[in-house]
Amino acid sequence: MHLDPTQMKWLPVVLLVGSNVFMTFAWYGHLKFKSSPLWLVILVSWGIAFFEYLLMVPANRWGHANFSATQLKIIQEVVTLTVFSVFVITWLGERIRWNHIAAFACILAAVAFTFLPGRVDQERPLDPPAAQR
Repeated sequence: MHLDPTQMKWLPVVLLVGSNVFMTFAWYGHLKFKSSPLWLVILVSWGIAFFEYLLMVPANRWGHANFSATQLKIIQEVVTLTVFSVFVITWLGERIRWNHIAAFACILAAVAFTFLPGRVDQERPLDPPAAQR
């Protein structure tokens, strides 16, 4: 039995979570090692980012079968803020303040607006005609 990843609606979200863990460490993990040479931090960050792309690209490719590109981006932003919030508390030892929570609520509102009911059966401009699918 062959599983089609484009039919698994939650797989892109799971891949985006994994991707964002790598991305967050690539972008911000070095802040805990400020004495490390910048060139080394850049090389290590690029190495970590490679694994981010191994998850992000399939997440977007397969996710585009069920979500618009805009919806995928909004999902990714919520995942990014969630992963980053956990990271900043656990890895960097920072606190989340009330205004951070308010900003996060605004992003969640954006998610709600993005997923408002619409014509989900509407073809996107770059989709092949229905007869060719």
